[in-house]
Amino acid sequence: MAKLFVYDAFNNRFYTYDLNENDPMPYSYGSTLKLREFRGSSGANVLWTTTAAMEAWNLTRRTYGKSIPVGYAFKRIWEGGHGTTSQHYAGVAFDVGQSRGADARKAIYNAAVATKAWGYVEPLSMTPTWVHFDRRYGKPACAKTTAGYPTVRRGNRSTYVLVLQDALNALGYTTGTLDGVFGARTETALKGVQRRFGLTADGVCGCNSWKKITEAVVGIGRTSTVIDK
Repeated sequence: MAKLFVYDAFNNRFYTYDLNENDPMPYSYGSTLKLREFRGSSGANVLWTTTAAMEAWNLTRRTYGKSIPVGYAFKRIWEGGHGTTSQHYAGVAFDVGQSRGADARKAIYNAAVATKAWGYVEPLSMTPTWVHFDRRYGKPACAKTTAGYPTVRRGNRSTYVLVLQDALNALGYTTGTLDGVFGARTETALKGVQRRFGLTADGVCGCNSWKKITEAVVGIGRTSTVIDK
């Protein structure tokens, strides 16, 4: 059994679900994406995504018209497996088609592009044995890039706040909860880690804070202060 957070940007709220591994992902079309497929190799008990990512998945699945095998989707940032700005940690990225041939992967890629629902579909030249697409949102905190995470501050809620809370907890700066809502305890924890890294302790996670925090936490493994329930 896993807890799943689904963020709806339209309503600016989270919906939570307790799901078994073979249950379909909420908002996904039919049973085309099950929790275990979305989870991939993640061993976490708490996962997250967005309604926008699920809607983009639905459009891609309908456009392609066949099953799409998912190799990697979600990971917690301390589990690693991807870069420091990976959208997989935000629960909005999919690496698919690893068990298919080149022609099938090209067809999946074309279907993803045709939907115009993804923020980014990686060129096939960069993904020779899989297809990557993600539904990122928000302007990246770091200039001159389309990747990375947006600036988050007190009062915000999103899966990027979940990434930040997860990272802070893993580093020992407790946020008290893992809920995707940037409240007072998340702000205090962020200020603490900003002081640790010699940054301005303003409680706002912008470009420099994201860089320092993600570099410190990606792939360090489950620490004793991780919240996973």
